[in-house]
Formats: sequence, structure tokens, C-alpha cells
Amino acid sequence: MSPRGREALLRLILSAVAVGAVLLGVELALRAAGYVPQWYHASARLVDARWRMLLDCYPSNPRGYFDIDLRTPESRERYFHLAPHRYDSVAARAPWAVHVEYNSLRFRDAEPTPRRAGVRRVVIVGDSFIEGQGVKEADTCARVLERLLNDGGGQWEVRNCGRRGADFPELYDEAFDGALEYSPDVVVYGMVLNDAARSPEFQARQSYVNDWILDRGRLHDGRPFPELRLFDSRLMALVADRVETWRTGRATARWYHDMYGEANRAGWERTQGYIRDMNRRTLAMGGRFIVASWPLMIDLEGDDPFADVSEKVARFCLAAGIPRHDLREAFRGRHTDSLWVHPVDMHPNETAHRLAAESLAPAVRALVPVP
Repeated sequence: MSPRGREALLRLILSAVAVGAVLLGVELALRAAGYVPQWYHASARLVDARWRMLLDCYPSNPRGYFDIDLRTPESRERYFHLAPHRYDSVAARAPWAVHVEYNSLRFRDAEPTPRRAGVRRVVIVGDSFIEGQGVKEADTCARVLERLLNDGGGQWEVRNCGRRGADFPELYDEAFDGALEYSPDVVVYGMVLNDAARSPEFQARQSYVNDWILDRGRLHDGRPFPELRLFDSRLMALVADRVETWRTGRATARWYHDMYGEANRAGWERTQGYIRDMNRRTLAMGGRFIVASWPLMIDLEGDDPFADVSEKVARFCLAAGIPRHDLREAFRGRHTDSLWVHPVDMHPNETAHRLAAESLAPAVRALVPVP
């Protein structure tokens, strides 16, 4: 081998040794820190057969917000009837809970009653973001908005007509129809990107992705957590976890973008029809209608990854003559994960609900000025 060749080989060996030393250092650092991929027992739900009482249950209480511990005798006595065959297993893996009560319309609010003279009534229609999954009733957007409106003068009632799991057409056929029973002055439709109607073929694609609302990839329902054995590389586990997170995130983003594109064109067109009818029917009752666009609670620190979809919704509302309020600005400057109910439940928490209500209050007031 020529001197030049030996020199090149030596450099290659030294580079390999240096890289190996760095990787070994990272491996040792991860072991010293006790690194394992983050897994959680699955969250759970306990609900009675009539859907009048429900508990959202979580495996941990990282913010100290959940004040119900299903393992206590008091909680067992009060809530055991919700699911006698499941209570103990849920209490063992997801003991921290939030209490929810529903009326006969399956809304988290009072029964419809005639509106009192001089009182302006607002109803907020939407899915679990509006209902307040994982959030105490007093902290939901509806309750905070009601307090803010009344503090600003006049008499206001705000009714929470959110229904978890509801997308179009259920949002229109059931949630919106039920909301009109309150004879509202203002209907706020709290729109989330996964609300759009979908074909069965398009909907089937969701089973392959997370929805950036529940992190299914880190949930284990009744299964033991994956374990790293003594000689398993922590560095390889870290890389595999990051690659899987990136892969799933890319597929999830594509699914949301496609929901408003050619892949789901008929579904988006039906969704526009539903929203137009919601506006038309509200106006026919003498009320006002507004779309309040909730962002998915991801990447709030940076640019909107769904700016093109938001712009498409904004253009539709403008063309249809429907007022729209974008709530994303309400969360600017906040760390995204500080606004989650739980690390694996990316629903907006009580802070996010408060910020949304503070942003929405002026928009609602502008629709129905107080004399």
C-alpha cells in the first residue's frame, strides 16, 4: 500500500474510532439517565348506560389537576356503579379522573329552558374540544366565556353543546339541532380540523395514524410495557422512537391535508353544505352564527403546519358570508405541551380553554352588542 493509501486508511480508522467513542458516550449517558421510550397505560372512560355521568380517567396526574382518585374508598362508593365489571381494573391503571355530567340532550349543561327577558344566550357547538374532555366543567370554554361576557356588562348565558366524538353529519343532525332548542342569540361552531365529513374509504386511513388528539402510539391498554434488556442499546431505542414519531407525524399530517383536498373532495363539499345550513337556520331564528376555528394542539410555537387548510376554511367562510374567528393566535407564545390535558391526551386543557374564551369574548360581543 502506498504511503498516501496508508494515510487515508489511518484517517478512516481514526474517524471510525472517534464516531464510535461518541456513540458509546451517548449510550452510556442514556443508560446513566435511565432512558427508556415513554409509554403510558391507556386513558379510560367510565360512563353510565344513560350517558348522564362520565369519568375521564388518566394513568398519571402530572399537573396535579385531577382531583378524583378512583383508588380511594370514597370514589369507589360514588362511582363503582358506572362500570362494576371494569371499575377495579381501570382504577389500577388509570386512577386519576375528571367528573362529567350530561343533560337529556347529552350536553354538558342545563336542560333547555325559555330565555329570560334581557338575557342574551350563546350556544357553542362542537366536539370534545368544546365539551371539554379531561377538563372540569367550571374551567371549560363555555363557563369561562359566560363569566367574561357577564363581567363586561349585560346579562349572558352560554350553553355548552359540545359532543365528544361528533363529526359531520352528527354535528349537524344531532348536536346543532339540539343546540337550537336553547333558542340562542348566537351560535358559535367550534370547528376542529377532524370535523369534516369523510367517505368510508378515506376514514379507513385514520386507523393507520395518530390524530394528534390521542397519542395512540404510546398507549398500552392492558399490555405490559416494552422492556429494554441489559444489552439492548438505549441509543438504538431512542433513534427508533424518533423515527417512528417522525413517520407517524408525516402520515398524520398528510391525512389532515387530504381531508380538505381531492382525496376527500365530496366530504369537504358536504361539510360546507352543513355549515351553510347552520348559518341559514340560525339567521332564520333571528340569531347570529360564527365559526371559531380551533387549531390542533401541536406546533403552536411556530408556523401553522395547516395554514393552507386554515386558509381554505377562511376563504369558504368569506364567500359564504359567515363570520370566522381563528383561535390559534390565542395560544401564541405558549409551549404546546403545556396546553394538553395529559401527555397522551392532546385535548386542550383548562389553560387552553381560558385562553380560547378570552379570545372569543370580543368576537361574540361584536355580534350582539349590549345596548
